[in-house]
Amino acid sequence: MISAERALDALGDPTRRMVFRRLREGNRSVQEIADGLEVSRPAVSQHLRVLKDAGLAVVRIEGTRRLYAIDTRGLESLRGWLDGFWDKTLTAFKHAAEREAAKERKTR
Repeated sequence: MISAERALDALGDPTRRMVFRRLREGNRSVQEIADGLEVSRPAVSQHLRVLKDAGLAVVRIEGTRRLYAIDTRGLESLRGWLDGFWDKTLTAFKHAAEREAAKERKTR
């Protein structure tokens, strides 16, 4: 199973987030990802390895090329983790609204 905490740790690095954003555009080679970045191709490869290990990127081999893309399973895991906060917030809001409604009914 993919760990949301590991994914968050991987996205904690600003350069890695930039690499990850470039994967949103579809399958990309290391060279395509590195173009225009202020880091070397070997550094981009290291960032991609961290993203892959965190479950956020996948690699597909086409001939001599390695093409990287976002691993949607990692995004689903991360979204599930974040949704847990949203669910708690909505539940707390619902309870607060119910308490306020009950107070208003008592004062009538």
